[in-house]
Amino acid sequence: MHPYKNITKTAVLMVFLLALGSCKSTKSITGGEVDSRMSARNIINAHYSNQPKFKTLRGRVKIDYANGDDSQGVNVSLRMEKDKVIWMSAPLGMVKAHITPNKVSFYNKLQNEYFDGDFSYLSDLLGTELDFEKVQNLLLGNAVLDLRKEKFNSEVYNGNYQLKPKKAQELFKILFQLEPKNFKISSQEISQPEKMRQLQANYTYQNISGNVLPNEVKIVAEEAGDLTTIDLSFRNLELNKLMNFPYKVPKGYDKITLK
Repeated sequence: MHPYKNITKTAVLMVFLLALGSCKSTKSITGGEVDSRMSARNIINAHYSNQPKFKTLRGRVKIDYANGDDSQGVNVSLRMEKDKVIWMSAPLGMVKAHITPNKVSFYNKLQNEYFDGDFSYLSDLLGTELDFEKVQNLLLGNAVLDLRKEKFNSEVYNGNYQLKPKKAQELFKILFQLEPKNFKISSQEISQPEKMRQLQANYTYQNISGNVLPNEVKIVAEEAGDLTTIDLSFRNLELNKLMNFPYKVPKGYDKITLK
């Protein structure tokens, strides 16, 4: 199979990019000891006090995608302006994606098709309701949901702080684990039992120029027994460089229509 023949899903899913720092990466961060006396509120406050600060980033990301018998791997270039736009391009521009808070856009040269719409496409692919903020948080190593808006019980589990809502949600269940060294997300899980949907993201971290940022991200999405996995590895990243985000759909392409 040509590496880009069916890469549309990979191209779109990889926009779960993360805000990383500049210069050379160091090895993954490990260590830290939990304090069983620490309250859930203090754990959450520590999580939000350790957020990366940047305006733009650029670099490369290796993506490994698998769904049933379909497995693909590709290296892509990425650019990002925080809170505004996420852009990616596969080699030779075979696939490009341009994501903003209001729009999801991409095209695939091999299949002569393009998509221009809202986040319902991404939500359908992963079986979980998504928007730009959730996508950005997912890849930053931040909690997908705002932990400050809920009340949680905390406990120590497998060397991490585990947070569960005090009040169960009607439509979905959430679970967060934070590593004790920097209070970054180690694992987060959102499930919708009635729709048989589950999304889990696991993280390892690296220190880049004083910023604690994801090194490897493993996303597992399941819907009614259909399993999708996405592994992301980020390399050669630079922060706060001048950049543009060129995107134009070639003429004559067929528009993808959601059914």
